[in-house]
Amino acid sequence: MSTSGEQLPPRRGRAWERAAADLALGARFAVSGGREGWVRMTLTGVGVGLGVALLLLCTALPNVFAARDRVEEARFDDTFLSSEKAPPKADDTFLIAGTDTTWHDDDIRGRLVEPEGRRAPLPPGVDGYPAKGEMVVSPALKDLLDSDGAALLRARLPYRITGTIGESGLIGSHELAYYAGASGLKPADGSPVHRLNRYGRPDTPDPSDAAEKTDPVLLLMILVVFVVLLAPVAVFIAAAVRFGGERRDRRLAALRLVGADSRMTRRIAAGEALAGALLGLVVGTGFFLLGRQTLGSTEVLGVSVWPSYLDPSPALAALVAVAIPVAAVLVTLLAMRGVVVEPLGVVRAARQRRRRLWWRLLPPLAGLAMLYPSIGKGRENGDYNKYLVTGGVLLLLTGITALLPWVVEAVVDRLGKGPLSWQLAVRRLQLSSGTAARMVNGIAVAVAGAIALQMLFTGTQSQYVKATGQDPGRVQMQVDFSDRKPLSGVERAFTGTKGVRAAVALAMSQYGDARRDPENTNGLTVGGCTALRELATLPSCKDGDVFVTRTRTGYTDNRNDAEIAVVKPGRRLYIDPSYGDSTERGIEAPWTVPANVRVVDARKDSLGDFNSLLVTPAALPAEASPALYSAGVYLRLDPAVSESREYVRNVVARIDPLAHDYSWSATQENARYASIRTGLFVGSAFVLALIGASLLVSQLEQLRERRKLLSALLAFGTRRRTLSLSVLWQTALPVGLGLVLAATVGVTLGTVLLKMTRTPVAMDWPSVLTMTGVGAAVVAVVTLLSLPPLLRMMRPDGLRTE
Repeated sequence: MSTSGEQLPPRRGRAWERAAADLALGARFAVSGGREGWVRMTLTGVGVGLGVALLLLCTALPNVFAARDRVEEARFDDTFLSSEKAPPKADDTFLIAGTDTTWHDDDIRGRLVEPEGRRAPLPPGVDGYPAKGEMVVSPALKDLLDSDGAALLRARLPYRITGTIGESGLIGSHELAYYAGASGLKPADGSPVHRLNRYGRPDTPDPSDAAEKTDPVLLLMILVVFVVLLAPVAVFIAAAVRFGGERRDRRLAALRLVGADSRMTRRIAAGEALAGALLGLVVGTGFFLLGRQTLGSTEVLGVSVWPSYLDPSPALAALVAVAIPVAAVLVTLLAMRGVVVEPLGVVRAARQRRRRLWWRLLPPLAGLAMLYPSIGKGRENGDYNKYLVTGGVLLLLTGITALLPWVVEAVVDRLGKGPLSWQLAVRRLQLSSGTAARMVNGIAVAVAGAIALQMLFTGTQSQYVKATGQDPGRVQMQVDFSDRKPLSGVERAFTGTKGVRAAVALAMSQYGDARRDPENTNGLTVGGCTALRELATLPSCKDGDVFVTRTRTGYTDNRNDAEIAVVKPGRRLYIDPSYGDSTERGIEAPWTVPANVRVVDARKDSLGDFNSLLVTPAALPAEASPALYSAGVYLRLDPAVSESREYVRNVVARIDPLAHDYSWSATQENARYASIRTGLFVGSAFVLALIGASLLVSQLEQLRERRKLLSALLAFGTRRRTLSLSVLWQTALPVGLGLVLAATVGVTLGTVLLKMTRTPVAMDWPSVLTMTGVGAAVVAVVTLLSLPPLLRMMRPDGLRTE
C-alpha cells in the first residue's frame, strides 16, 4: 500500500464480490501490519478467545447434565423410590445396602454388596465384586485415604482396596465412592438391605422429582441464570473486536488518499475485525481444550466432571463458530457509522455532538414490555414464555451498554477543577467517553444480572427453604440404627466418645388392649429419665416410672384424652399385638400399667413427634425387649473438638455399618433449588474469571494506545505519580458510574422477576452492596495488575517510532 499518490485499481464485479474482496483485504492488512498489527491481533484474539472458551463451555453444559444423569440412572439401586417388587433369590440377584457417610463437608457414596449367584450384574465401572473385607474405590477416595490427615476415615472404612471404580460408575472425577464386599446381608421389610437383579432406575418416574422439574419458578430461575451468565460474555466479545479502533481509523485515512471510498474503508475495517475474530476462535478453542483437561482434574464448589463430559453440542458449537465472525463484522460496521474517515484524517478527534438519550431508553423499555405479560403469573398459572423472558432480560441487561456512554458523557462534561491528575483524566474521558464506557460495559452487565438474581433467590428462598423444627443449639447430631440396639449400651458407647458431651437414646414400640386386633392401640416411647426429659416436663423420674402426656404432637387436635383413658393404672395391655391374618405375629407381651403412671405436659420444644406414652426400661417386662426398635440417638457435641463429628461417625460405623447419621439443621433446602444456586455460583466463578482476564486485556490495549501520549507528557516533565493517578481516575470514574447504573438496572430487573413469581418485593440491600462490591473488587485487582505495564510504558523512548 502506498500513500504517495497511487490509487487503488478500479472496482469491478458484483456487489457481494467487491464486499468479499474488501473483507479479504482488511484481513490481509491485519496480519501484515508489522509488529503493531500483530500486537493488535494478539490482544483481539486473546480477548475474543476468552469469550469463545466460555461460550464453548456453555455449549457443553447440556452434555454435562445428560452424562451425569446417565451415570446416576445406570447405577441406581434404591428400591424405596421404585414401585417394582423385589425379585426372589436367584443366580442373577445380589444384595446391596447403602452405607453413605460424610468426611468433613464432603459426601461419600458407599455400598455394601453381596452377589447371590454367578450371574449377578456388576455395578457400573466395577470389574468384579469385592470379597468380604475388600472394597473398590473411586480414584479421589483412594487419594484421600492415602493422605496423611485421613486416619479417622481409614478407621471408619477398614477394608482393603483391591481396585478402582471406572469413569462409567462416577458422576465426576472427584466423587468419593466405594463398593465394599459383605456376607450375611438379610433383606427384610424396612431394612436398608435390598435384593436386586439389575442396576438402573426403573421406568416409573419418582412423582416428587417430576413435580420439581415442572415447577415454573425453578424453570424461570434456570432460564434467567443462563441469560445473566452469557450476556456479559457477548458484551466482552463485542468490545474485544474493537481493540485498536483509533489507530485502525487513522490507517484507513491513508486508504482514502489512494482512492478508497467510505464504504470500502468500512468493509476493510470489518475485514480486520473478522481476522481478529477468526484468530479468537482458534485461541478460544485452545483455551477451551486446555480448560477441558484442567476441569477434569479439579473441583469447583463441590462439583466435578470428567473431560469427556465437556464435549460441546455440535449444533451449538457451529452456531458459536458462525456467530462470532458475523458479530465482529456487524459490530465494526455499526461502530464505523459514527466515524468519518477522510483522506486528511479522522473526524473523531473533533468535538462530537452530544449523545441522544431517547433511543437509548428503547431497549430497556422494550425489555420491560416483554416481561410485563408474565407479571403476577406465579407458580399456579403454567410455564413462563421462555422467548419473552429471554428477550426481556437480555434487552434490559444489554440496554446498559447503550445507556452507559450517555451517562459517562453527561457526567464528565460537568467535571472540571481539581488536581492535575484529575484534569488529565477528565479531559481524556471527555474526548473518548465511548471507549471508557466500552471497557466497563461487561462488568456493569454482570453486576446488574447478579443483583437481579440475588434478589430473586432471596425473595423466593422461603418457598424452597423450610423450617425443620430442629434446634441445632440443643442437638447437633442424630443417629438412626438399622436394627434393634440395647439403649444402655448405645448410650455408653457414645457418651465415652471424644467430642460428645451428652447422648440420649430412645426406642419405640406399639401397644394394644388385646393380643390380636386390639380395639385401642397406639405407640409408646422408651428411654431413660434423661432422654424422657427431652420430650416432656417430668416432676421427678426414676427407672420404672411411666408417664402419659396431655397433648399429642403432630395432630390437628392435640388433646390426648382418649389415650389417657386407655392407660389406666392396673389395666392389662399387650406390647406389639398381632393384626389380621399376617404371617408375622407380634410379640404379644402382656403388660400391666403400673400404679405410678402420671399425666405430664409435653415439651413444646420436644425432640420430635414422639408417642404420648413415655416408659422407662424397668417398667416393661423382659419379654417385650425384642419388640423395641431404635428411635434414634441424639448427641450434644463439644464445639472445642474440631473432629467431634468424625469420631461419632466412626463409632456409628463400628456399632452398625448400615446406620445413618446426620447433622441437625434449622432449615431444609429444596434439592433442585440448591442445585440451581450451586450452578449459578459455579458459572459466576467462570464469568468473574473471564471479566478479570478480559478487563486486563482491555486495559493493556488502552495503555498501548496511549503509550506515545504518556511518553510525551513524561518528556515534558509530568511526574510519574501524576500520570499514574490520571490513569487510575480514568478507570475509577467510568467504573463508578457503571456500577451505579448496574445497581439501578439490577434492582429494576429483580423487582420485575419477583413480581412475576408473585413474591413480595423486599430490598436486600446487603446483597446489592455485596454484588456491587465484588464488581468493584474485580476492577481494582485488574487495575493493580496493569500498573507495572503502565510504569514501563512511561518512558521517553516510547516516542521512538518505526
